[in-house]
Amino acid sequence: MNTKDVLYELRTQRGLSQDELAKKVFVTRQAVSRWETGETVPNTETLKLLSELFDVSINTLLGSPRKLTCQCCGMPLEDDAIIGRNQDGSLNEDYCKWCYADGTYTYSDMDELLDVCVKHMVNENFSEEQARAYMSQLLPTLDYWKRYKELGDNGEFEQFKQQLIEEINALHIEGMPEVKQLNALVGQYVNLAYPLPNGTAVRFLDDGTTYLGTQLPSLFGEERCFGVLANMDFILVCTYEAEGANPELVLYKKR
Repeated sequence: MNTKDVLYELRTQRGLSQDELAKKVFVTRQAVSRWETGETVPNTETLKLLSELFDVSINTLLGSPRKLTCQCCGMPLEDDAIIGRNQDGSLNEDYCKWCYADGTYTYSDMDELLDVCVKHMVNENFSEEQARAYMSQLLPTLDYWKRYKELGDNGEFEQFKQQLIEEINALHIEGMPEVKQLNALVGQYVNLAYPLPNGTAVRFLDDGTTYLGTQLPSLFGEERCFGVLANMDFILVCTYEAEGANPELVLYKKR
């Protein structure tokens, strides 16, 4: 799709007239009409307003002319849903949600990120050694790591993670191993529905938010494992079977 088709589809999906869209982005109805006939395209500032209004990337508005890649982990950003967000909620087309959330970079240690990436890349056609060699070459070439001294936060986020780890371990949950590391996890992939005594089920997370968490085996040797999720506001500990089946809430604690 090109820009004129993308804008027409987004506008009509929202049920907006050309005049209503024009008012929202401070242009004339004629300007919107020219966009949708392909005579012109919005300028940079208007593209930013349209991106915020429709909650899509500027790349999507322009018909996806660029192949976006996370400049921290190298993941292809093929869907706006996995693009990271700035503190004001706008999309940041340079990063994925796992590496950049709410204006915060979630990795300050390249070796830690390397381990996380390799774990998800290994399959029957790609060995751990091959994955590690590939990522070891790729990561140093990405913008975030080349500019880490400029973009990094002097270890502040890492200190926050360590504080969370200490708080979680201080809970001394029976059967749960010591937490040693927390990774970025996007809500939609870990937002389990926990059954309540009254027969209903409740989800505690926001699908679009990035949290810190990890999965741990049970010390009891059972088929269930522990899941830990946290952010600045809460700590959640649960257990579940393979693929998140039959989840049970162990603890939900406000910080």
